[in-house]
Amino acid sequence: MKKSFFLFALLIAFGGCREAQKTAAPSPYQALADQYAEFPLTTDLSKLTENEKKMIPLLIEAADQMEAIYWQDAYGNKDELFAGVTDSALIKYLSINYGPWDRLNDNRPFIENAGPKPLGANFYPQDMTKEEFEALQDPRKSDWYSIIRRDEQGALKVIPYHEAYPEEIQKAAALLKEAALLAEDAGLKNYLNLRAEALLTDDYLQSDLAWMDMKDNTLDIVIGPIETYEDALFGYKASHSGQILVKDKEWSQRLSLYAQYLPKLQENLPVPEAYKKEKANANPDMNAYDVIYYAGDCNAGSKNIAINLPNDPRVHAAKGSRKLQLKNSMQAKFDKMVMPIAQLVIAPEQQKHIRFDAFFENTMFHEVAHGLGVNYTIQDKQDIRAALKDNYTSIEEGKADILGLYCITKLTEWGIIQDKDLMDNYVTFIAGIFRSTRFGAASAHGKANMMQFSHLMESGAISRDETSGYYTVDFEKMKKDIEVIAGEYITIEGDGNYEKAAQLIAEKGIVSPTLQKDLDRIAQAGIPKDICFQQGLKTLGL
Repeated sequence: MKKSFFLFALLIAFGGCREAQKTAAPSPYQALADQYAEFPLTTDLSKLTENEKKMIPLLIEAADQMEAIYWQDAYGNKDELFAGVTDSALIKYLSINYGPWDRLNDNRPFIENAGPKPLGANFYPQDMTKEEFEALQDPRKSDWYSIIRRDEQGALKVIPYHEAYPEEIQKAAALLKEAALLAEDAGLKNYLNLRAEALLTDDYLQSDLAWMDMKDNTLDIVIGPIETYEDALFGYKASHSGQILVKDKEWSQRLSLYAQYLPKLQENLPVPEAYKKEKANANPDMNAYDVIYYAGDCNAGSKNIAINLPNDPRVHAAKGSRKLQLKNSMQAKFDKMVMPIAQLVIAPEQQKHIRFDAFFENTMFHEVAHGLGVNYTIQDKQDIRAALKDNYTSIEEGKADILGLYCITKLTEWGIIQDKDLMDNYVTFIAGIFRSTRFGAASAHGKANMMQFSHLMESGAISRDETSGYYTVDFEKMKKDIEVIAGEYITIEGDGNYEKAAQLIAEKGIVSPTLQKDLDRIAQAGIPKDICFQQGLKTLGL
């Protein structure tokens, strides 16, 4: 085994975060690697049964198969990338980014001769043009669960995932079925068996529906091709991911109350009637979890702290979606980033409003808001994801951010959320903008936050003192602008207006000189940009 690959394998055991033995000379990549604060992924395992504990190694191994496929989704042959690399900081940063492109710096290459990152990642031939793709006469070409390659004659062809990655897919499916034999919860057992079949067939509908039906399980796994952010060419192809979760039942009980109000929130959206005719399900599944393992897409660059799935609009129509809050990862980001950023950029008299409970609520209702608004265009009933194409993720993330605040505001006005100072949510949201904007324009979440920052500065909802550099929130203007922005995003989606979405992103999804100055201040203060994980059986004590 090559030395470089041995080091890489050692890193993967710790989630691509813990550094290997440092080289004698200071690494030019150390500052990049230090942008990620290390955090151990643990939870109270006493809440699990003995069988559930035995399932964890199987689920981790299955998630690792998604890790192997995601390297192929995002980059290609990772062995070639790591060949001859001995710098431990570079190994760490290549592992975090799943390639030589910096996900926190607009996907710019951070090693020589890497070249620009292909917009379509490794889902399409790198020499393929958009026109060539559009001319391909195969209805499966935009399927979420396939890649595009060339045949022997050089023509484009569609390959389903289960045929493109047979070894990893078959192994993952077998591991899920083995875990299902140990599952004591009937819903979890059914889901694991159906998810195994879905991996083998690329038909995920039944397993998604089964995942929605699980109510009482403590252990959970999100696995398979999930999100389409990696495909920046069309936004069609789903990346492989694996996340293992343990439910926090006490916190989950606090969240279940709000679910029954989703239909009322839908009916009261700040848009004309035509844009709120779709029904929102009163889905009780709003739960809190500790996440104990990240693999593949969810582990790349900035880490997710909440989940809103499934993405299939057919499932939304039938059963809604599940909104999962990842409490331990969320607390890590709040402690290591939001609080120190707030001390730098928020006016001292408003820093008292920076609270973890508000950060938790903002994140939770961001996920709630994904299930509100429209799934299909008003005129021709086209899936909005297909209508907005590469602009969909930025608009949708922007909608979820701002509409989440709208939901919190309305529930507080209705007396559902009590003893609430909305300024906590508003000021914490602004501090969170500075955190997420650091992800860069390559991130849909980062770009969405740039757009919101521009909106709120223009309206006067937030203002900056030029002498101190502190920002202040104007409560009334903020409350009003939340409705305006939410209405704009929902309308763009309902109209399927690709051109307007592109214009909004081009004009507002950028870092202004003023914002850049503040981001530089944050960077100079040495505040991490995100977190990475020490994880696995050893970290869990298993």
